[in-house]
Amino acid sequence: MAQSTAQKKTRRSITYADAGVDISRADRAKQRIKYLAQKTFNRNVLSDIGSFGGLFSLGTKYRDPVLVSSADGVGTKLKIAIEMNLHHTVGADLVNHCVNDIAVQGATPLFFLDYFASGKLDPEIAEKVVSGLADACRQNGCALIGGETAEMPGFYADGEYDIAGFIVGAVERDRIVTGAAVEVGDAIIGLPSTGLHTNGYSLARKLFFEIARYTPETFVSEIKNKAGAELMRTHKSYWPVIRRLMEAEAVVAMAHITGGGITENLPRVMPKGKAANIQLGSWPEPPVFAHLQKLGNISQEEMLRTFNMGIGMILIVPPTKFKRVQTILDRVNEKGYTIGRIVKGDRKVIYS
Repeated sequence: MAQSTAQKKTRRSITYADAGVDISRADRAKQRIKYLAQKTFNRNVLSDIGSFGGLFSLGTKYRDPVLVSSADGVGTKLKIAIEMNLHHTVGADLVNHCVNDIAVQGATPLFFLDYFASGKLDPEIAEKVVSGLADACRQNGCALIGGETAEMPGFYADGEYDIAGFIVGAVERDRIVTGAAVEVGDAIIGLPSTGLHTNGYSLARKLFFEIARYTPETFVSEIKNKAGAELMRTHKSYWPVIRRLMEAEAVVAMAHITGGGITENLPRVMPKGKAANIQLGSWPEPPVFAHLQKLGNISQEEMLRTFNMGIGMILIVPPTKFKRVQTILDRVNEKGYTIGRIVKGDRKVIYS
């Protein structure tokens, strides 16, 4: 009994830090990134970073607003970012992906929140990621009003982290782009991607780093770039051009080409009785896709339902608005390729 009492007297108090969570380090990290978020604020932001909930006012701009929201992540592209110690661009990837998702319904991005989780929080890495988030938010005209920084020892391997994003936008009820007005004969215009964007990376990483045994620094002559640099090209935001198309009421449907490629994403915006006839070869395909296909001996069907194949956004345009859309694209220096037409069918993509 006396020995048990002595043990109690000498036993050291266990803290949260002993379990792997350093609250003081997390607080320092939050202070480092707080000012980055504040730089995205506008007069509609009514709360500061650190509040339990972010407050945002719609103001008096809208007559009958409908809120449009979306959430997404960057996926295994983060594996490459971590290996290359390149963390700024994945923040932009995340914001731009989410912006595109709500833009296709005509929504103006209003505010963004992020979730950053790691096994052991590295303040410098967190700051780089949030810096990318903040820069992309400013470029897209939305505010970074909050988020969550989670330290989860034992859940993530040392040096690894994950990020997710949540966006809210608004559109007037009578201007929501639903695809209901799509008609046979409408033109399908494809806007080029910058590369893989944020999809297909589990397959791309396997092909580049396991099958071909490249390192991120390997220069690949077939794509005229280093393997890592090619795969880390930033996901493009199409909001600058979509905003002008919305002002001109020039499109009846839009599709963000993400996971599932054109095959899976374009039918999501087509009404019953309509299909899309896509002409392969009608747009310039970045060489990275042909090289991936060769490395894995991948079928064309599998490529088209895994990667964007060089088309990151699709516009469906009535014949009467076609010239207007081309004029808008030219004004903003955006390439647009007529890659097909709407035909009779049952919400599917037909390749020819």
